Amino acid sequence: MLKQQLNLKLSQKLSPQQIQLMKLIQLPTQAFEQRIKEELEENPALEDGKLESEDEYEEDFSNAESDDDYDNETIETEIDVDEYLSDDEIPSYRLQANNYSADDDEKSVPYASGTSFTQYLKTQLSTLRFNDNEQEIADFLVGSIDESGYLRRELQDVVDDLAFTQNIYTDEKTVENVLKKVQALDPAGVGARSLQECLLLQLDRREPTKAVQLATDMLDRSFDLFSKKHYTKLLSRHDISEDELREAIDVIEHLNPKPGGSYSGNTRIVEHVIPDFTIKIVDGDLELSLNGRNAPQMHVSRDYSDMLKGYKESKEKTKDQKDAVMFIKQKLDSAKWFIEAIKQRQQTLMVTMSSIMNYQKEYFLTGDERNLRPMILKDIADEIGMDVSTVSRVANSKYVDTPYGTKLIKEFFSESMKNDQGEDVSTREIKKILEMSIEEENKKKPLTDEKLAKVLKDKGYPIARRTVAKYREQLDIPVARLRKEI
Repeated sequence: MLKQQLNLKLSQKLSPQQIQLMKLIQLPTQAFEQRIKEELEENPALEDGKLESEDEYEEDFSNAESDDDYDNETIETEIDVDEYLSDDEIPSYRLQANNYSADDDEKSVPYASGTSFTQYLKTQLSTLRFNDNEQEIADFLVGSIDESGYLRRELQDVVDDLAFTQNIYTDEKTVENVLKKVQALDPAGVGARSLQECLLLQLDRREPTKAVQLATDMLDRSFDLFSKKHYTKLLSRHDISEDELREAIDVIEHLNPKPGGSYSGNTRIVEHVIPDFTIKIVDGDLELSLNGRNAPQMHVSRDYSDMLKGYKESKEKTKDQKDAVMFIKQKLDSAKWFIEAIKQRQQTLMVTMSSIMNYQKEYFLTGDERNLRPMILKDIADEIGMDVSTVSRVANSKYVDTPYGTKLIKEFFSESMKNDQGEDVSTREIKKILEMSIEEENKKKPLTDEKLAKVLKDKGYPIARRTVAKYREQLDIPVARLRKEI
């Protein structure tokens, strides 16, 4: 038996416009410009650039005379054309966005092009003497070298690939002989199969001084001890003094662990960061500005307003005209909303960043990370009366140009911890103190995590050894043993 019942349910849903607004807020400057370009291509009712005459534009949206004889059952019952032609309903400021600053110059970054690293090596092969078989093996080996200059494959795998892909049947010994010739190419160390071999290849080209010979012997016989900085064992095994060891280490430290990176013709895709905001110190006060590329000049097409005006004044309205007006209505709705969304995006970005700037005012005035206050997303969201997710969208993908460099906004957010006086301090402040403590330590006897915890406690930051280890790893600082110097 069917039962009918009445339920009262309260739900909240985001409209498509709100969803798209959230997506616009999340976009950084470059992606935002691409989004505008896509919208201009998709919506013919939306145009960019400055209008020739604002008075002419407002005239296009002037009130039309009403038509008493107009059939109420026509398309106007579904579309209020006056909505798009009335000054009262559509103020001109809602139909355009003209926010470029006079000093906002559009700057382009040139990209260099040149010979690739692989082609550079193959060019050098022409100076060596090979038979036909060896030439093909050499080409294959050069093509297998990565951008760092290493051959990260076993020779047997190379032999197998030559047989299956190049129809060249050879053996490991032949490939190794060809590889030795390839390793004679520039830059020094290219074609190495390991870091140890790479460094030894570079030392082979150095003048055989006593320090170079000792460095070669150390890398050849005691590479594991050297990489782990067991200096005491190195002194004993090679029967040398600390001064001799220091000289040998200095030679090794001047070698290039990635020879491919030294090739000046290497072209890599570099992501250029465009700051979304700029903070300047003017007469002791902070001044915030939004990148002008986030405030494009946009307006609704005059041609589309003319179409609506002509439709309003037309006595006879055909089905094709009605369909055209429906299309125009959709495009005008989309264009007007997009312009409004851009304005809301600008306002949201400025309000959020202004709140962050004021919250961290002491840091922006001094540039000292120890002055960063503990700040989480909810602190800013409560202050500006917005949702935490909105603040997160602004912080996660936007950059700000400060007097101390370009920073990712989310870097200004940090958790808080209690110091010995019970005050809340930022974890960024503790990390900065930790980093400074490590810089000031005696490198011959670097501080362990336990000793670092004691140092921080003496400075008023009582944190555990495990927390010190976590912060040290986040700062990309190695353990005490690997920080040791002779």
